[in-house]
Amino acid sequence: MTDEHLVTVYGTSVMVCAPDGMPLDTDGAATELVGEAIGQRAQIVVVPAERLTDDFFDLATGVAEGITQKFGTYGVRLAVVGDIAERVAADTALAGWVDQVNHGTQVWFSPTFDAFQARLDRRSPSSR
Repeated sequence: MTDEHLVTVYGTSVMVCAPDGMPLDTDGAATELVGEAIGQRAQIVVVPAERLTDDFFDLATGVAEGITQKFGTYGVRLAVVGDIAERVAADTALAGWVDQVNHGTQVWFSPTFDAFQARLDRRSPSSR
């Protein structure tokens, strides 16, 4: 049984992961998820924030860098959806990194799936 399903959001193929699936906590887990996304021809993988471990949010561990690089290497974008405001407020390095990647196109953090969808909506001024 898979923890993911494929949807199309404003013309973009998106693989949405279930909140209760396996944690995205290692390069190996990232490789597995990227492989699944490529197999489904997904352009973006949406991972609920609760599937990321504390090590991901502690930038000194390098876990976030390894995982996001794995997605970038294979040309699959990553969107983390969920409320991480408390973590960001408690860690200036994490806050800076989240802000930086949110200005790019490869990795996004969105508080809700609706906010993620709005970012993909090319008709919306806020997605530009």
